[in-house]
Amino acid sequence: MPASSFCRVAAVLFFVLVGLASGLAYLVQTLVLPAADVPLAMAWGLAFGLVFAAVDHLRTPERYRAMLPDLVPWPDFVIAFTGLCEIAGAVGLLLPPTRLLAGWMLALYFACVFPANIRNAVAGLAVDGLPGARLYYWVRLPFQPLIIWWSLFAGGATGWPFAA
Repeated sequence: MPASSFCRVAAVLFFVLVGLASGLAYLVQTLVLPAADVPLAMAWGLAFGLVFAAVDHLRTPERYRAMLPDLVPWPDFVIAFTGLCEIAGAVGLLLPPTRLLAGWMLALYFACVFPANIRNAVAGLAVDGLPGARLYYWVRLPFQPLIIWWSLFAGGATGWPFAA
């Protein structure tokens, strides 16, 4: 599979990719560490997914232009900036001194892109490399709070619902 096709699949299946990468990170931890760290495994998984999403933002910005309302100035800059934010968030999650800040900033980032996801569901979206079915965008909406929580949990901002 060519790299560009793999990036498209990763962008479409972001949540599956993050979950699988987190599971793999957890498995690796159980093999090499005395005790596995669930938030750290989730941080690695989210970082992996974010890097693939960032590459897609930077390599195929035209896919994301249709998601932005006309009132957003400099759409190409905004798309590139979001890709760079995803990379910064991924790196931040992997560095212990910045993990908490990265978790908070990624939660804010995912909250800020939520209106674009709602717009995609309501208006429908026909973009090369993304599903054309309107149902896909509606089904995706409930996962946005999950990825916000995932960012906070992986960053160490919350232990809910696992903390006593």
